[in-house]
Amino acid sequence: MLKNFLNNIKPKFEKGGRFSFLHFTFEAFESFLYVPGKVTSQGAHIRDPLDMKRAMSMVIIALVPCALFGMYNVGYQHFSVKGLLAEQGFWDIFIFGLSKIVPLFVVSYVVGLGIEFAFAEIRKHEVNEGFLVSGFLIPLISPPDIPLWMLALATAFAVIIGKEIFGGTGMNIWNPALLARAFMFFAYPHKMSGDDVWVSDAISGPTPLANASQNVVDLLPEANDLFWGLIPGSVGETSKFCILLGAVVLLWTRVASFRTMFAVIFGGGLLAFILNVCGVTDVTVSQQLLMGGFMFGAVFMATDPVTSANTGTGRWIYGFLTGIIAVVIRVFNPAYPEGMMLSILLMNTFAPLIDYVVVESNIRKRKRRNEIKQRV
Repeated sequence: MLKNFLNNIKPKFEKGGRFSFLHFTFEAFESFLYVPGKVTSQGAHIRDPLDMKRAMSMVIIALVPCALFGMYNVGYQHFSVKGLLAEQGFWDIFIFGLSKIVPLFVVSYVVGLGIEFAFAEIRKHEVNEGFLVSGFLIPLISPPDIPLWMLALATAFAVIIGKEIFGGTGMNIWNPALLARAFMFFAYPHKMSGDDVWVSDAISGPTPLANASQNVVDLLPEANDLFWGLIPGSVGETSKFCILLGAVVLLWTRVASFRTMFAVIFGGGLLAFILNVCGVTDVTVSQQLLMGGFMFGAVFMATDPVTSANTGTGRWIYGFLTGIIAVVIRVFNPAYPEGMMLSILLMNTFAPLIDYVVVESNIRKRKRRNEIKQRV
C-alpha cells in the first residue's frame, strides 16, 4: 500500500510536476524506505549488499543500547540527587529520562536533515544518508540538559562547516558529531565545562574526569560503577557494557575496523600504564579506559570510515596515536579533562597524511623488490 502511494504521487515530484522543486527531497524519503533500483545488472562490477543505507542502519542499531541506557541513567541521576530514587519505579525513572532526551534527538534531526535537504535542492543532488548516524550521535555525546537552541546551533555548524562546504557525506575531513560537541565546548564553556555535567534541572556535580584531572582518586567511582554506567556524564557515554554491545555489532557486521578500535584502546592503555607506574598520575589503566568518552570514542567515533585512516597499517597508527593523545591531554592539561574529542579531531586532520605515508612506503618497497628481481 505504501509503495503504491509513493508511485502515485511520484510524478508530481518529477520534472514538470507541481512539486518538481522538491524532487530530491522526495527521492530521499523514497530511498530511505525502499532500496533504490539503481543497481548494476550486467557487466564487470564489484557488488556488495552493504550499501551506505545498510551501513548507517547497522551503526544506529549498535547505538540503540547506549541511547536506551542513557535515558534511564538521566532519570536515575535526577531522582538520586533529589533523594527520591527509592520512591520511583523503573518506568518512572525511564520515562523522565525519555522526556529529557527525545527533544535532543528531535532538534538534532530536524535541524540537520533540514539543512541537508536544503543543500540537496540547491545543488540538485541526492540526499545522502550520512546524517542518520551523525544526528543520532550528537545527542548521545551532549549533556542531557544542554539548551535546545544551543544544540541546534551546534548541529547547524557541524552540518554546514563540517560537511557541506567540503561537498557533503564522504568528503568531510572531521567527524561532524564531534565538531558539534567542539562547537558547544568552546563557544559555551559554561554549559559544557569539563568540571560539571548537568544531570537534572539546575543540579550538577563533578564528573569522574574532573576528579581524575586533579588526581583526586579517592572520589573516583569503582570500576564496576564505571563499567555499568550509573554515574553522571553525557547521555550515551557512561555505560561501557552497552558500548561493548555496540562494538560487537559493528565488528560482526564489519562496519567498523577492529584495527582502529583495538589500537585506540591499546595506545591509551599503554600510556596510562606507563604514567601510573612512573607516578605521574594515580589513575589506573582501567579507570582511564572506563572514564568519560574514551570507550565511546574508540568504538563509534575513531572508527568513522570517512574521517579515519583507510589503509590497514594506517588504521593501527591512527588508532594508537588517538589513544595516546587522549591520555596525554587528560593527564597534562586539566583544562580539558575529556581528551578524546580533541584527540580524534586532531587525528582526523592527519589521517590522510598517514595513509599517504603508508601507501608511499608500500610503493617504495615494491619498487625495491622489482629491482632485486630484475638484477637476479
